[in-house]
Amino acid sequence: MEIITISEAYIRLDQLMKYAGLCNSGGRAKYLIQNGEVKLNGEVCTMRGKKIRPGDRIEYQGKTIEAAADTNLSD
Repeated sequence: MEIITISEAYIRLDQLMKYAGLCNSGGRAKYLIQNGEVKLNGEVCTMRGKKIRPGDRIEYQGKTIEAAADTNLSD
């Protein structure tokens, strides 16, 4: 499992897939998500704009990505 640190309260699923290197474009992420190829916390998710928050896990082609909060941010 790979940990991806996000600096905001959430990131959209399609943005996270691109950021994590699971696909090379937002268009490709949209296609994969809408075709049911991506799981969020163990369940298929077809909403590309789904808000991913720290602790959420994304699965695609045998790879698992977990979103984590950036602990170096100051309030």
